[in-house]
Amino acid sequence: MSDTTSATRPSRRAATLAGVAAIGLWGSFALLSTSVSGLPPLQVLASTFAIAALLGFSRIARRGSGGLGALRQPLSSWLVGVGGLFGYHALYFYALSAAPPAQVSVISYLWPLLIVLFSAALPGGRLRRRHVAGALLGLAGVWTVLAAGGDLGLRAAHAPGYLAALGCALVWSTYSVLQRRFADVPADAVAGSCAATAVLGLAGHLALERTVLPTAGQALGLLALGLGPAGIAFFAWDHATKHGDLPQLGVLSYGAPVLSTLLLCLAGHAEASPRLLAACALVAAGGLVATARANAPASASAPASAPPAREPTTCIDK
Repeated sequence: MSDTTSATRPSRRAATLAGVAAIGLWGSFALLSTSVSGLPPLQVLASTFAIAALLGFSRIARRGSGGLGALRQPLSSWLVGVGGLFGYHALYFYALSAAPPAQVSVISYLWPLLIVLFSAALPGGRLRRRHVAGALLGLAGVWTVLAAGGDLGLRAAHAPGYLAALGCALVWSTYSVLQRRFADVPADAVAGSCAATAVLGLAGHLALERTVLPTAGQALGLLALGLGPAGIAFFAWDHATKHGDLPQLGVLSYGAPVLSTLLLCLAGHAEASPRLLAACALVAAGGLVATARANAPASASAPASAPPAREPTTCIDK
């Protein structure tokens, strides 16, 4: 509300840290996904988002009848929420079916850079050179590590997959930036978007896939994915995109795929290499460049206590 005091407004720094936590959880996505290999992708999508929805509804239930207000939001908020969550994943799974994974990852990972660029269009937004430079360094780091995954040469036969991967980048970056327009919508509303995404995923699964009964190990994997990368991460990202530093989050998002590769190496699913170390160095350099002046005097940027609606965001494999 307009009369909210600065003391009760969400801290921009804390919100940005929530986004960093989400990025860290997305870094575990690839490793956790190894535990559900063999299950149809849309079945995994429906299952994990159903778990995420239950997590959100349990938060709402603990707040009593007053918590239900989180689900009574404008249609535009619902369209952005469901469109972002389901749209990204639907396009991503299609892209993987129509183009090589390495190429899909390289193209789809344009979304952090797009967040940096799009955030300048927000009211009071400003495109800073340090953010662009940091994003480009992060992008170079991600492309360095992903290039090790296979041939990155583009082929006309894979054009539909490339377009879908580009769609992923556009959908997720647009979703993340538009969230700033709904800064007054509580994070609990994400539970409704997760539920709608689960229903849409289930519909796609029943229409296009054959159901596979998960083993005990796969069930645990689905639970971990639903609680972490598809659960807590999206609630944290929602808060971060509405109240945190969007350009910084865009740059820091490039840490997710590098962290993902590091975890796979530690778990023995991939081998460490000089290319990986170079990628880590580039991503770290990008983060340092983007945040180098984060503690500059308030006169150099919008104050942390500025109304969220006038200010504050990747995938999973992101």
